[in-house]
Amino acid sequence: MNPATTRPIHGVFSASATPVLEDGSSDHATFAIHVKALLAEGCDGVALLGTTGEANSFSIAQRQQLVEKVIEAGVDPRRLLPGTSQTNVADTVALTRHALDAGVRASVLLPPFYYKGVSDEGLFRFYAEVIEGVKSDALRVLLYHIPPIAQVGISLDLTRRLIEAFPGIVVGVKDSSGKIESMQAFASAFENFSVLAGADPFMLPLLKSGGAGCITSSSNLIAKHLRVVFDTWFDLAKAAEVEAAQARINAWRDLSNAYVQLPTIKAMLARRRRHDGWTRVRPPLVELAPDEIAKVWSKMDELEVQDNA
Repeated sequence: MNPATTRPIHGVFSASATPVLEDGSSDHATFAIHVKALLAEGCDGVALLGTTGEANSFSIAQRQQLVEKVIEAGVDPRRLLPGTSQTNVADTVALTRHALDAGVRASVLLPPFYYKGVSDEGLFRFYAEVIEGVKSDALRVLLYHIPPIAQVGISLDLTRRLIEAFPGIVVGVKDSSGKIESMQAFASAFENFSVLAGADPFMLPLLKSGGAGCITSSSNLIAKHLRVVFDTWFDLAKAAEVEAAQARINAWRDLSNAYVQLPTIKAMLARRRRHDGWTRVRPPLVELAPDEIAKVWSKMDELEVQDNA
């Protein structure tokens, strides 16, 4: 039995990119196709409207509509993990309640990140007011620890206090610190708590330390390899298979970081999904230059040949 499957939320989740139309609005039809493809390719679920999904570049109404439209297209809401944070309590409550009412399994909540150097007490009050504002025992919250971008982190003490105050509601954390030691600290500190790696190279060592899986951007492209690692990491007889899959994961991850990651991921999706509209991003991000896209696509061809060897 896979030990990771005992955690409340576990598996391979894609931090999905969001396709946009020429007017900058979400391309709902293309997004629904992409989400269904991700699930077919091996993802347990899709974490939409996070960092990779450019959540903070969309309005509240646009974010709510994206959730609604993908469910209307036939995606099971229980397989969605939307990001529902804003930098204020009221909007975060509105987004989180909307997602819950739509039937999602859990929401991923960033800390309020505009003010820096805030205390754990202030962060606790934010999360407490959100949870109390949603007013539902069905709510499940994944904290989002991403100090390299938010510049406001989630401490172990804050996590402990939230778990104690809201048992069964605060059930995990996505750790995008880029530090395996941080992920392992969360995993060892709390029982029956889901720690999900925010970067593909860390899922395997985290699983070995009590982790629950991953929520990553590269899974937009390599779900099948992450699936192999998650399903077989604990089986010594399949160690070579796991090692080979991890090598493929690392190679694709390296390519996604060739330039600014999110525009690169979207350029890669344009090739994979055969839809040039995927290259579009929302301000303040900018698309890759044509010569950069050509280089990325050429390298993708090489990696796909290696995948199929």
